Amino acid sequence: MSSSITQCPSCFTRFLVTAEQLAAHNGEVRCGRCDGVFNATEHLEKTESATPPIKIPAPRPETAPPQVEKPQIALMSDNEEPEHFVSLSINTAGLETLSHQIISTDEIDNNKAPAAAPAHKPPPKPKASTPKKPRKWPWAIGSLLLIVLIVAQGFYFLRVDIAAQLPGLKPALTSYCELLGCTIPLPEKTDLMSIESSDLAAVPMQPNVVTLSALLHNHATYTQAYPSLELSLTDTQDKVLVRRVFTPTEYLPSGDDSKLGLGANREINIQLHLDSGELRPVGYKLLLFFLKNHT
Repeated sequence: MSSSITQCPSCFTRFLVTAEQLAAHNGEVRCGRCDGVFNATEHLEKTESATPPIKIPAPRPETAPPQVEKPQIALMSDNEEPEHFVSLSINTAGLETLSHQIISTDEIDNNKAPAAAPAHKPPPKPKASTPKKPRKWPWAIGSLLLIVLIVAQGFYFLRVDIAAQLPGLKPALTSYCELLGCTIPLPEKTDLMSIESSDLAAVPMQPNVVTLSALLHNHATYTQAYPSLELSLTDTQDKVLVRRVFTPTEYLPSGDDSKLGLGANREINIQLHLDSGELRPVGYKLLLFFLKNHT
Protein backbone atom coordinates (compact mmCIF):
# COMPACT_ATOMS: atom_id res chain seq x y z
CA MET A 1 0.00 0.00 0.00
CA SER A 2 1.64 3.31 -1.17
CA SER A 3 1.44 6.44 0.96
CA SER A 4 2.26 10.11 0.58
CA ILE A 5 2.76 13.13 2.79
CA THR A 6 0.40 16.09 2.72
CA GLN A 7 0.46 19.36 4.67
CA CYS A 8 -2.37 21.46 6.02
CA PRO A 9 -2.17 24.92 4.42
CA SER A 10 -3.69 26.56 7.52
CA CYS A 11 -1.58 25.20 10.41
CA PHE A 12 1.17 23.55 8.34
CA THR A 13 0.68 20.21 10.07
CA ARG A 14 2.04 17.30 8.05
CA PHE A 15 0.10 14.01 7.64
CA LEU A 16 0.66 10.63 6.07
CA VAL A 17 -2.14 9.57 3.68
CA THR A 18 -2.61 6.60 1.38
CA ALA A 19 -3.73 6.56 -2.23
CA GLU A 20 -6.94 4.77 -1.24
CA GLN A 21 -7.82 7.57 1.21
CA LEU A 22 -7.24 10.24 -1.44
CA ALA A 23 -9.29 8.38 -4.04
CA ALA A 24 -12.17 7.66 -1.67
CA HIS A 25 -13.23 11.30 -1.29
CA ASN A 26 -11.55 13.06 -4.18
CA GLY A 27 -8.62 14.07 -1.96
CA GLU A 28 -10.66 16.30 0.42
CA VAL A 29 -9.81 15.88 4.10
CA ARG A 30 -10.22 17.73 7.40
CA CYS A 31 -7.17 18.66 9.49
CA GLY A 32 -7.16 16.94 12.88
CA ARG A 33 -5.46 19.94 14.51
CA CYS A 34 -7.23 23.06 13.19
CA ASP A 35 -10.35 21.42 11.68
CA GLY A 36 -9.58 23.13 8.39
CA VAL A 37 -10.83 21.46 5.17
CA PHE A 38 -8.35 21.17 2.32
CA ASN A 39 -7.51 19.03 -0.70
CA ALA A 40 -4.69 16.68 0.33
CA THR A 41 -3.85 15.94 -3.32
CA GLU A 42 -3.01 19.61 -4.01
CA HIS A 43 -0.67 19.80 -1.00
CA LEU A 44 1.32 16.61 -1.44
CA GLU A 45 5.04 16.85 -0.74
CA LYS A 46 7.48 15.46 -3.23
CA THR A 47 10.42 15.06 -0.84
CA GLU A 48 10.58 13.35 2.57
CA SER A 49 10.99 15.51 5.67
CA ALA A 50 13.39 14.85 8.51
CA THR A 51 10.43 14.47 10.90
CA PRO A 52 8.49 11.29 10.15
CA PRO A 53 4.77 11.82 9.74
CA ILE A 54 2.16 9.91 11.72
CA LYS A 55 0.46 6.96 10.05
CA ILE A 56 -3.30 6.92 9.74
CA PRO A 57 -5.05 3.54 9.67
CA ALA A 58 -7.01 2.94 6.50
CA PRO A 59 -10.78 3.23 6.80
CA ARG A 60 -12.80 0.04 6.74
CA PRO A 61 -14.41 -0.66 3.34
CA GLU A 62 -18.14 -0.21 3.11
CA THR A 63 -20.35 -2.31 0.87
CA ALA A 64 -22.60 0.54 -0.15
CA PRO A 65 -21.27 3.93 1.01
CA PRO A 66 -23.96 6.61 1.04
CA GLN A 67 -23.60 9.56 -1.29
CA VAL A 68 -22.89 12.73 0.70
CA GLU A 69 -21.45 16.05 -0.26
CA LYS A 70 -17.72 16.44 0.35
CA PRO A 71 -17.12 14.16 3.32
CA GLN A 72 -13.80 14.77 5.00
CA ILE A 73 -11.30 12.61 6.88
CA ALA A 74 -9.98 14.05 10.13
CA LEU A 75 -6.22 13.55 10.17
CA MET A 76 -3.86 13.50 13.11
CA SER A 77 -0.97 15.87 13.42
CA ASP A 78 2.56 14.62 13.17
CA ASN A 79 3.36 16.89 16.16
CA GLU A 80 1.51 14.61 18.57
CA GLU A 81 3.41 12.24 20.88
CA PRO A 82 5.15 9.57 18.80
CA GLU A 83 3.96 6.62 20.86
CA HIS A 84 0.24 7.21 20.16
CA PHE A 85 -1.85 7.53 16.96
CA VAL A 86 -5.32 8.94 16.48
CA SER A 87 -7.79 6.62 14.81
CA LEU A 88 -10.55 8.69 13.19
CA SER A 89 -13.92 7.42 12.06
CA ILE A 90 -15.38 8.90 8.89
CA ASN A 91 -18.73 10.63 9.37
CA THR A 92 -20.72 9.92 6.22
CA ALA A 93 -23.67 12.05 7.32
CA GLY A 94 -21.98 15.42 6.85
CA LEU A 95 -19.45 17.64 8.59
CA GLU A 96 -20.43 16.81 12.14
CA THR A 97 -17.91 16.34 14.91
CA LEU A 98 -15.72 13.29 14.29
CA SER A 99 -15.01 10.74 17.06
CA HIS A 100 -11.55 9.35 17.89
CA GLN A 101 -9.78 7.22 20.47
CA ILE A 102 -6.13 6.82 21.55
CA ILE A 103 -4.49 3.56 20.51
CA SER A 104 -1.07 2.42 21.72
CA THR A 105 1.68 1.76 19.18
CA ASP A 106 2.06 -1.85 20.38
CA GLU A 107 -1.55 -2.64 19.48
CA ILE A 108 -1.25 -1.07 16.00
CA ASP A 109 2.10 -2.70 15.27
CA ASN A 110 0.76 -6.12 16.23
CA ASN A 111 -2.49 -5.56 14.27
CA LYS A 112 -4.54 -6.02 17.45
CA ALA A 113 -7.81 -4.34 18.28
CA PRO A 114 -7.76 -2.02 21.33
CA ALA A 115 -8.61 -3.81 24.57
CA ALA A 116 -11.94 -2.84 25.96
CA ALA A 117 -11.86 -1.22 29.35
CA PRO A 118 -13.08 -3.59 32.05
CA ALA A 119 -16.64 -2.92 32.98
CA HIS A 120 -17.06 -1.56 36.46
CA LYS A 121 -18.86 -4.11 38.53
CA PRO A 122 -21.00 -2.76 41.31
CA PRO A 123 -19.98 -4.05 44.74
CA PRO A 124 -22.00 -7.07 45.81
CA LYS A 125 -24.88 -6.29 48.06
CA PRO A 126 -24.32 -7.51 51.61
CA LYS A 127 -26.50 -10.43 52.43
CA ALA A 128 -29.08 -9.66 55.03
CA SER A 129 -28.15 -11.62 58.12
CA THR A 130 -30.91 -13.78 59.43
CA PRO A 131 -31.38 -13.16 63.17
CA LYS A 132 -30.50 -16.22 65.14
CA LYS A 133 -33.29 -17.71 67.15
CA PRO A 134 -32.49 -17.89 70.86
CA ARG A 135 -31.84 -21.39 72.05
CA LYS A 136 -34.39 -22.58 74.53
CA TRP A 137 -32.70 -25.70 75.86
CA PRO A 138 -30.09 -23.84 78.02
CA TRP A 139 -32.94 -22.04 79.78
CA ALA A 140 -34.79 -25.32 80.27
CA ILE A 141 -31.70 -26.99 81.75
CA GLY A 142 -31.01 -23.97 83.97
CA SER A 143 -34.61 -23.92 85.20
CA LEU A 144 -34.51 -27.66 85.91
CA LEU A 145 -31.27 -27.33 87.88
CA LEU A 146 -32.74 -24.43 89.84
CA ILE A 147 -35.82 -26.48 90.72
CA VAL A 148 -33.64 -29.40 91.81
CA LEU A 149 -31.54 -27.06 93.97
CA ILE A 150 -34.63 -25.55 95.62
CA VAL A 151 -36.07 -29.01 96.33
CA ALA A 152 -32.71 -30.18 97.74
CA GLN A 153 -32.56 -27.16 100.04
CA GLY A 154 -36.12 -27.78 101.12
CA PHE A 155 -35.30 -31.39 102.00
CA TYR A 156 -32.24 -30.23 103.92
CA PHE A 157 -33.96 -27.63 106.09
CA LEU A 158 -37.19 -29.61 106.55
CA ARG A 159 -35.60 -33.05 106.81
CA VAL A 160 -36.55 -33.43 110.49
CA ASP A 161 -40.24 -32.66 109.94
CA ILE A 162 -40.39 -34.75 106.74
CA ALA A 163 -38.85 -37.74 108.50
CA ALA A 164 -41.28 -37.33 111.41
CA GLN A 165 -44.41 -36.94 109.28
CA LEU A 166 -43.36 -39.45 106.57
CA PRO A 167 -41.32 -42.21 108.26
CA GLY A 168 -41.12 -44.13 104.96
CA LEU A 169 -38.84 -41.43 103.51
CA LYS A 170 -36.41 -41.48 106.42
CA PRO A 171 -34.03 -44.07 104.83
CA ALA A 172 -33.76 -41.97 101.66
CA LEU A 173 -33.25 -38.82 103.71
CA THR A 174 -30.60 -40.57 105.75
CA SER A 175 -28.69 -41.48 102.57
CA TYR A 176 -29.08 -37.91 101.32
CA CYS A 177 -27.67 -36.54 104.57
CA GLU A 178 -24.72 -38.90 104.41
CA LEU A 179 -23.68 -37.20 101.17
CA LEU A 180 -24.00 -33.75 102.75
CA GLY A 181 -22.46 -34.71 106.06
CA CYS A 182 -25.61 -33.96 108.07
CA THR A 183 -27.86 -35.98 110.37
CA ILE A 184 -31.60 -36.42 110.84
CA PRO A 185 -32.30 -35.89 114.54
CA LEU A 186 -35.62 -36.50 116.21
CA PRO A 187 -38.10 -33.59 116.24
CA GLU A 188 -37.80 -31.13 119.11
CA LYS A 189 -41.08 -29.28 119.53
CA THR A 190 -41.12 -27.56 122.90
CA ASP A 191 -44.82 -26.68 122.60
CA LEU A 192 -45.64 -30.39 122.16
CA MET A 193 -43.61 -31.52 125.19
CA SER A 194 -44.68 -30.69 128.75
CA ILE A 195 -44.01 -31.42 132.45
CA GLU A 196 -47.33 -32.80 133.63
CA SER A 197 -46.32 -32.90 137.31
CA SER A 198 -43.23 -32.48 139.52
CA ASP A 199 -42.28 -32.62 143.22
CA LEU A 200 -39.21 -31.92 145.36
CA ALA A 201 -39.18 -33.78 148.70
CA ALA A 202 -36.64 -34.30 151.47
CA VAL A 203 -35.39 -37.78 152.17
CA PRO A 204 -36.07 -38.96 155.72
CA MET A 205 -33.02 -39.39 157.90
CA GLN A 206 -30.97 -37.60 155.21
CA PRO A 207 -31.42 -33.83 155.67
CA ASN A 208 -29.02 -32.85 152.88
CA VAL A 209 -30.66 -35.10 150.25
CA VAL A 210 -33.79 -34.21 148.25
CA THR A 211 -35.71 -36.22 145.66
CA LEU A 212 -37.00 -34.60 142.42
CA SER A 213 -39.93 -36.36 140.74
CA ALA A 214 -41.37 -35.29 137.36
CA LEU A 215 -43.72 -36.64 134.68
CA LEU A 216 -42.86 -35.79 131.04
CA HIS A 217 -45.55 -36.04 128.33
CA ASN A 218 -45.08 -35.99 124.53
CA HIS A 219 -48.23 -34.58 122.91
CA ALA A 220 -46.99 -35.00 119.32
CA THR A 221 -48.21 -37.68 116.94
CA TYR A 222 -44.61 -38.72 116.31
CA THR A 223 -41.59 -39.56 118.40
CA GLN A 224 -39.67 -36.61 119.83
CA ALA A 225 -36.23 -36.24 121.37
CA TYR A 226 -35.93 -36.14 125.15
CA PRO A 227 -35.57 -32.59 126.43
CA SER A 228 -33.04 -31.25 128.86
CA LEU A 229 -34.27 -30.20 132.35
CA GLU A 230 -33.19 -27.10 134.27
CA LEU A 231 -33.65 -27.24 138.06
CA SER A 232 -33.35 -24.14 140.22
CA LEU A 233 -33.43 -24.39 144.08
CA THR A 234 -34.75 -21.30 145.89
CA ASP A 235 -34.82 -19.99 149.48
CA THR A 236 -37.65 -18.54 151.54
CA GLN A 237 -37.53 -15.32 149.51
CA ASP A 238 -37.71 -17.23 146.19
CA LYS A 239 -34.13 -16.36 145.37
CA VAL A 240 -32.16 -18.89 143.37
CA LEU A 241 -29.63 -20.69 145.52
CA VAL A 242 -28.30 -22.99 142.85
CA ARG A 243 -29.16 -23.92 139.24
CA ARG A 244 -28.39 -27.18 137.47
CA VAL A 245 -29.09 -28.60 133.97
CA PHE A 246 -29.75 -32.33 133.53
CA THR A 247 -29.38 -34.00 130.15
CA PRO A 248 -31.46 -37.06 129.11
CA THR A 249 -28.55 -39.42 129.84
CA GLU A 250 -28.48 -38.10 133.40
CA TYR A 251 -32.15 -38.37 134.31
CA LEU A 252 -33.24 -41.46 132.32
CA PRO A 253 -33.31 -44.83 134.09
CA SER A 254 -30.27 -46.98 133.57
CA GLY A 255 -30.50 -48.99 130.33
CA ASP A 256 -32.78 -46.56 128.45
CA ASP A 257 -31.37 -45.22 125.16
CA SER A 258 -31.84 -41.45 124.94
CA LYS A 259 -31.44 -41.54 121.13
CA LEU A 260 -34.71 -43.49 120.72
CA GLY A 261 -36.73 -40.54 121.98
CA LEU A 262 -40.14 -40.35 123.64
CA GLY A 263 -42.85 -42.00 121.57
CA ALA A 264 -46.00 -40.30 120.30
CA ASN A 265 -48.46 -39.50 123.13
CA ARG A 266 -46.19 -41.25 125.62
CA GLU A 267 -45.18 -40.30 129.18
CA ILE A 268 -42.15 -41.01 131.33
CA ASN A 269 -41.57 -40.72 135.10
CA ILE A 270 -38.31 -39.20 136.27
CA GLN A 271 -36.72 -39.39 139.74
CA LEU A 272 -33.45 -37.70 140.75
CA HIS A 273 -31.79 -37.92 144.17
CA LEU A 274 -29.85 -34.72 144.82
CA ASP A 275 -27.43 -33.69 147.56
CA SER A 276 -28.20 -30.06 148.42
CA GLY A 277 -25.44 -29.73 151.04
CA GLU A 278 -25.91 -26.80 153.40
CA LEU A 279 -28.26 -24.88 151.12
CA ARG A 280 -31.49 -25.91 152.81
CA PRO A 281 -33.79 -25.07 149.86
CA VAL A 282 -37.47 -24.51 150.52
CA GLY A 283 -38.63 -24.20 146.86
CA TYR A 284 -37.68 -25.05 143.27
CA LYS A 285 -38.32 -24.32 139.59
CA LEU A 286 -38.23 -26.95 136.84
CA LEU A 287 -38.10 -26.11 133.13
CA LEU A 288 -37.55 -28.17 129.97
CA PHE A 289 -35.80 -27.13 126.75
CA PHE A 290 -33.92 -28.61 123.78
CA LEU A 291 -30.26 -28.09 123.06
CA LYS A 292 -29.64 -27.03 119.43
CA ASN A 293 -26.28 -28.73 119.01
CA HIS A 294 -26.82 -30.86 115.87
CA THR A 295 -26.50 -30.17 112.13
